[in-house]
Amino acid sequence: MAAAASALCTTVLAISPANYNARNNRSRINLLPLASRRPSLSRNRNPSKFSKSYPIRAAVVREQEEEEVVVEETFQPKKSSYDVQEGGGGGPGEPPQIDSDQWIIRIEQSINVFLTDTVIKVLDTFYRDRDYARFFVLETIARVPYFAFISVLHLYESFGWWRRADYIKVHFAESWNEMHHLLIMEELGGNSWWVDRFLAQHIAVFYYFMTVFMYALSPRMAYHFSECVEHHAYSTYDKFIKAHGDELKELPAPEVAVRYYTGGDLYLFDEFQTSRTPNSRRPKIDNLYDTFVNIREDEGEHCKTMKACQTPGNLHSPHSYADEDSNEDESSSLCVDPELHCEGIVDCLKKSVGPGLSKTKQQV
Repeated sequence: MAAAASALCTTVLAISPANYNARNNRSRINLLPLASRRPSLSRNRNPSKFSKSYPIRAAVVREQEEEEVVVEETFQPKKSSYDVQEGGGGGPGEPPQIDSDQWIIRIEQSINVFLTDTVIKVLDTFYRDRDYARFFVLETIARVPYFAFISVLHLYESFGWWRRADYIKVHFAESWNEMHHLLIMEELGGNSWWVDRFLAQHIAVFYYFMTVFMYALSPRMAYHFSECVEHHAYSTYDKFIKAHGDELKELPAPEVAVRYYTGGDLYLFDEFQTSRTPNSRRPKIDNLYDTFVNIREDEGEHCKTMKACQTPGNLHSPHSYADEDSNEDESSSLCVDPELHCEGIVDCLKKSVGPGLSKTKQQV
């Protein structure tokens, strides 16, 4: 009987709370080396780094000292733009992968550069020593895209897809400027040969339909191609001025140039220069040198406008800005909703079926 009572006392003492806590602490201490081998609790990690990257922590009930466990598996950090993208190669620190839109832009621009270089080589072959004839051909071709843009824009308006008064007005002002460049070259005798007129007119017809097709599919590509053409025109006039500047200063300016650049109504002259405020440029025309300098500057302004057009909804009439200067609170109305701009005929067809059809008919 005494032996049984002694065994019962020993069992009770073994499971007492104090002994239980001691045993539990010993088991936890024995497990610490195993926990230290886990990557998330490695001694080499910097706790401050995890406190920045992982602000979410889970609290664990502790009996003798407080500890925190970092939650890593549930909340993964966001990948930076230079991390490896899903499905792509490379490693950390490498440049980001190029998305499909960037590849399309690169392809479009490569095609435009190839076409422009081809036309330049043809012109260089036929008009090596005939500058005025070359300028006549250039100006006949350069004004064609603006007719094409206006044609497609009118088509969109007729179908009720969208309406942009500023686009049509600016493009008409650009064509008006290029037409006067053409008149100047004609007065200088650039169209005296039949073969030059034949070549310029047939290239212009082909260029018109090509631009209409390109603009209907991708306005961005069409605008970039026009930018390439205008940039070539700027470079051509710049080289001509530097090579024949002294000679040009001794020659009188054509009458059509004097009327256009110094006439009374210069509204359309200000309209195509979308990077300038109205009345900020008033050329002087004292001789032929001044005429070509102003034509060169016009081509530079066309380049800026065509570059602005490549961003949907980024083109505005300079006179629209002038109207808004009186009221700063209304300046936000100049921002055009990109959804109202059609990036090609396919995009316009999609929007015409959607619920926002009535919105796309707004007049800006």
